[in-house]
Amino acid sequence: MSSATLDAPAATPVADKLTKKILTADHPTWCPGCGDFAVLAAFYKVLEKLQYPHEKIVCVAGIGCSSRFPYFMNTHGIHFIHGRALPLATGISLSRPDVHVFVFGGDGDGFSIGGNHLNHAARKNIKLTYVIMDNYVYGLTKKQTSPTSPQGFKSKTDPTGSIDRPINPMKQLLASGATFIARTHAAQVKHMVDTFERAILHDGFSVVECLSECVMFYEGSFDDSTPRKGGVYDIIDETQHDVQDDVAAYKLADLPSPGKFGVFYQTQRPTKNAMEQKWIDSTQAKLGGASQKDILRKRLEIMR
Repeated sequence: MSSATLDAPAATPVADKLTKKILTADHPTWCPGCGDFAVLAAFYKVLEKLQYPHEKIVCVAGIGCSSRFPYFMNTHGIHFIHGRALPLATGISLSRPDVHVFVFGGDGDGFSIGGNHLNHAARKNIKLTYVIMDNYVYGLTKKQTSPTSPQGFKSKTDPTGSIDRPINPMKQLLASGATFIARTHAAQVKHMVDTFERAILHDGFSVVECLSECVMFYEGSFDDSTPRKGGVYDIIDETQHDVQDDVAAYKLADLPSPGKFGVFYQTQRPTKNAMEQKWIDSTQAKLGGASQKDILRKRLEIMR
């Protein structure tokens, strides 16, 4: 064997191609017919296409049927407390700029107990993707009124019908400052896959509201937007709609149910991740290239 052969560097191991088989963890435990199955399948498809390094994918969720997502994804995953998935995901995104952070939740986790955190993650423009599976009902607690339930909806908490005005997710997200806002439907798989991919590739806080029917506690909730059930799936025509115009997006959001589907709004704004990194780089330069650990150590010494 020649010396040249002995001195040659070891070959870098070739990573396995990311496939659904690799990404699949536990068997989903949703009720038969739940729209969340299709959302999970669509997410598999997008990750197979994007081929992110397997070890660089993080899935975070709160509480609710849809928030079981991390259990079914063979990736880094965290199941956090109700409504608090976004603060945790924010910390992961800011501290680990090398990973791709995905948050999954429902209308209760996102617009009720987690609504305030949604507003702040949006205005800060944290780099992550949030998929909100909206079924207009609290399904995990066996049919209670949710923030998006329509007026008149009868549930265990409103046996005579809800009298509260429901939240308009698109309007709330526009007011909060999210830089990518879209709506899709679990029964429209191709559109869902395309929307997820576009949201993931967006550099900033991207949110996709995905209508996902709860067949156990609100069957037929989205029939009016399902063509095979006689509904109309009206996709936004971006040759006529300027996605950078928030006023135009607000007008689209005000259309009566089932409304429009697609990208309502998309704009580029510096992420909190990028702005904080500039701050870190500047501080390190002032301290002669000190590492982040050295900076933290010096700060702790001052605090003693």
